[in-house]
Amino acid sequence: MPARDTREAGQTLAEYAVVLAVITLLIIGAIGALSNQIAGIIAGVAAGI
Repeated sequence: MPARDTREAGQTLAEYAVVLAVITLLIIGAIGALSNQIAGIIAGVAAGI
């Protein structure tokens, strides 16, 4: 039954793509939420150099 294996492999790939998309959005959201703090840390490091 190769057709079933192909369908299951495609479904698994789609599930991984959805998980990757959710993780990517969470990371982008976290960076956006912390961007001012990150900029302050970088500015502090740059001033100390």
